[in-house]
Amino acid sequence: MAHSTIQKDFYRESGKWLSGLQIIVRCINPNLHFIYIFRKAQKYRKKAILNLFWKLLLRHYQIKYGYQIYPETEIGEGLYLGHWGALVINPKVKIGKNCNIAQGVTIGQQNRGKNAGFPVIGDEVWIGTNAVIVGGITIGSNVLIAPNAYVNFNVPSHSVVMGNPGIIYPSETATKGYINHKI
Repeated sequence: MAHSTIQKDFYRESGKWLSGLQIIVRCINPNLHFIYIFRKAQKYRKKAILNLFWKLLLRHYQIKYGYQIYPETEIGEGLYLGHWGALVINPKVKIGKNCNIAQGVTIGQQNRGKNAGFPVIGDEVWIGTNAVIVGGITIGSNVLIAPNAYVNFNVPSHSVVMGNPGIIYPSETATKGYINHKI
């Protein structure tokens, strides 16, 4: 049986494959509720009336929960938002699958300098509370970005980034135990 993107996102939270009704029940959790509406807004971007409905609903919950994530943002399956509150992701950012993003994170554009542009983030990346990731940079896969880290440089796969300015520490097990219920 093929699972939908929403089912894969919800699987990350519980480790269980949920039915449509079970997903609706789990929407009492603000993180999952937002992800559900976000994925619906993405799904119906090309259907005029449904697009308008889901975008308006998404806008309401962006304000209510403090998530600034737009349907244009490319985010892979298995998105996990650890806590609700202040989260900003530029719509041109690309994020891989099985990524965890904590509260207070900013992933955005850098307007000048050698790294002008938007980040591209690989698979299985764990981004800690209040981390800032900016610029036309690439974050590899299996990367842990520690809380309060400032990252405006490329990060190779299998790394931990800590500090402001960030320092890269190679680690083959960077996200082991941090990213659960991978899809």
